[in-house]
Amino acid sequence: MTRYILKKIGYGFLVMLGVISLVFVLFTILPSDPARMMMGQRSDIQTEAAIRKEMGLDLPKGVQFLAYLNDLSPISWHKTKDQNSFFYLNPDNYSFTKLISSDESALVLKKPYLRRSYQSKRLVGDILAEAFPKTALLALVSIFFAIIVGIFIGVLCAVYKDTWFDKVALFFSVLGISLPSFFAAILFAWIFAFLLADYTGLSMFGSLYSVDNYGSGVYLDLKNLILPALTLGIRPLAVVVELTKSSVLDVLSQDYIRTAKAKGLSYRKILVKHALKNALNPVVTAISGWLASLLAGAVFVEYIFDWKGMGVVIVDGLDKYDFPVVMGSLLYVSVILVIINIFTDIIYGWLDPRVKFS
Repeated sequence: MTRYILKKIGYGFLVMLGVISLVFVLFTILPSDPARMMMGQRSDIQTEAAIRKEMGLDLPKGVQFLAYLNDLSPISWHKTKDQNSFFYLNPDNYSFTKLISSDESALVLKKPYLRRSYQSKRLVGDILAEAFPKTALLALVSIFFAIIVGIFIGVLCAVYKDTWFDKVALFFSVLGISLPSFFAAILFAWIFAFLLADYTGLSMFGSLYSVDNYGSGVYLDLKNLILPALTLGIRPLAVVVELTKSSVLDVLSQDYIRTAKAKGLSYRKILVKHALKNALNPVVTAISGWLASLLAGAVFVEYIFDWKGMGVVIVDGLDKYDFPVVMGSLLYVSVILVIINIFTDIIYGWLDPRVKFS
């Protein structure tokens, strides 16, 4: 078991190294001049030179990449006296504990440093720490909705196969899979927050917190979560319904189910205790994959509903050429997905005895 987990962590580390390399190439090497792109029409030679020096763009590409890895690594080496060096241990940027130190350098244990925003000069880590919990809440509520409702409807479709209920569920499943997230967001906002606003009380725009009408502060406004979560949950719901139905039907045809019936066990007990657990394996796998899709689809849904999460941060960062924010967002989400995939593999092995921890 321990060896299996360590092997998965090793694979996750290699995946993250690949992601970091790709992100660095896309946003640091491929753009012809990030400093000029950031400045736009306001650019002048002196300002661009200052920005390049601040961003480390005047260094060779290999040194830039090593500096980026050094900033991201929890254990890193830094210079302690040369403040003009890009490897300087600036206490304004790093929260660290010195492990080994000398007169001019130190090996430190620190929180990964995602650089600073070009526009606001804030630490990217602080920006993402504010935005990610809202996106995580949105994704978790969406997937929880898809799991609970999807498994329930999928089991009913398997039990009442070829009935009107099964056919109606199949129709809406195909419709749910076919709807892109951005189109579903616009459609749901128009129907439930515009046409039926008097009955639903929902708003087309709003985040987790809203400003009090009298300007006295902010308050938690959970009703703004309903439409974005419903929009994101529609597609995984449709997938969970179809997977649960086909998997339950396949398990119900197995020999051990017929043996359980021959022993006189009730149909409900057979379905819940014996069939459903073994039928959940493909559902668990699909959910882990769909969580990545939810985080990607949240970019469009959050922007449409003005949900102040990672989606809005990424779109604003791209619009303003604020590359550290976009790079940090991609790495932030990648780490979360790697961790989720590791836990998914462990859960999959627990659900299916045929999977060996090796």
